[in-house]
Amino acid sequence: MESSLVPPEPQRRRPVPKRGPRRTELPLDDEIQAWSQPTRPVEDLDSLAGRYPDRHISLSSKRKPLEFYDTPERPKAFSMDSLEFFFLIAQYFREALPLRVILLMIACQKAGGQIRLTQEEMATVLDVHRGKINEALGEVMSHGIVFKVRRGIYQFNPPYSYRVAEFIPGTELVEAEYVQIDQDKTLAKIRKDESLPDLVRFPSLEHMRQAIEELRQQRAEERAARRLARAQRQEKGTAQ
Repeated sequence: MESSLVPPEPQRRRPVPKRGPRRTELPLDDEIQAWSQPTRPVEDLDSLAGRYPDRHISLSSKRKPLEFYDTPERPKAFSMDSLEFFFLIAQYFREALPLRVILLMIACQKAGGQIRLTQEEMATVLDVHRGKINEALGEVMSHGIVFKVRRGIYQFNPPYSYRVAEFIPGTELVEAEYVQIDQDKTLAKIRKDESLPDLVRFPSLEHMRQAIEELRQQRAEERAARRLARAQRQEKGTAQ
């Protein structure tokens, strides 16, 4: 008579509770440790002041988004952050060439946001056909990011990209030169030029944000339509 051996049930390991990172109090002996050691989160300023009674605690001003601010005290006040511009164009432009054109123009701009490049030179640098450059540049210009001054010279709008200064090293024959151009002067000059489109004269990143939302809505509707058509085809095939 054969005896059946039932293997014992495997013992389950009890889950080990996860431990959070060890909180480190400040100040640290080595300042470099502040970059690698986790610190205790600040719940309120009173508790922070109690932990460090011999230190002065202050709050910095809130960071403003890139936009125009109109107030009676500061009419047409302007704040610029080119990183915000990079963030938006990465969301909006689905093709690589318009982005490459923008980056090339940023790299080649002079103090004051002027770009001295012909379309032939852009095509040579980016190794594409000139017609493609004309098409991509037209798309970029349609958003007021940059506009054409004359042949071979373009101008960045200050809210999007603007080189405020540049240093020109000297040589044995030429002295070094530091060139600085204020943004407000360039912006005032652009506003006065009534031959330019309103999108150029009164630029705003809100236009780009709205365009991104419209593009996302359009793509969502297209995806929904494709899903509906696919479901209808499957239903029709099942009925047959």
